[in-house]
Amino acid sequence: MSSPITTHILDTSIGRPATGVTVSLERKSSTGETESWESIGQGVTDADGRVADLMSSEKLVEGTYRIHFAIGAYFKEEGREAFYPEASIVFEVKNAQEHYHVPLLLNPYGFSTYRGS
Repeated sequence: MSSPITTHILDTSIGRPATGVTVSLERKSSTGETESWESIGQGVTDADGRVADLMSSEKLVEGTYRIHFAIGAYFKEEGREAFYPEASIVFEVKNAQEHYHVPLLLNPYGFSTYRGS
């Protein structure tokens, strides 16, 4: 079975997947009035810009999640200057039975995302 939360990164400035980007996944937890982020997965994008198993051992539950992309190191490795050293996407899982694909479209001076399939 594949991970219930997946991502990939496309570097739109060169029209290719972004390889070697560290990606982490966190879930928001609340205790009383205190909120924090719990790490539940991490990986590095492959040659296709994907992380094969971002959420390997966790069960998907409803709640708020955050995917963090360490994009500054990617651009540095590519020998290109960039404005954003990192990008984070916060989203809600409202149905734990569904698959959530959250891609990142990236260039050195901007990024965007959408809910994929």
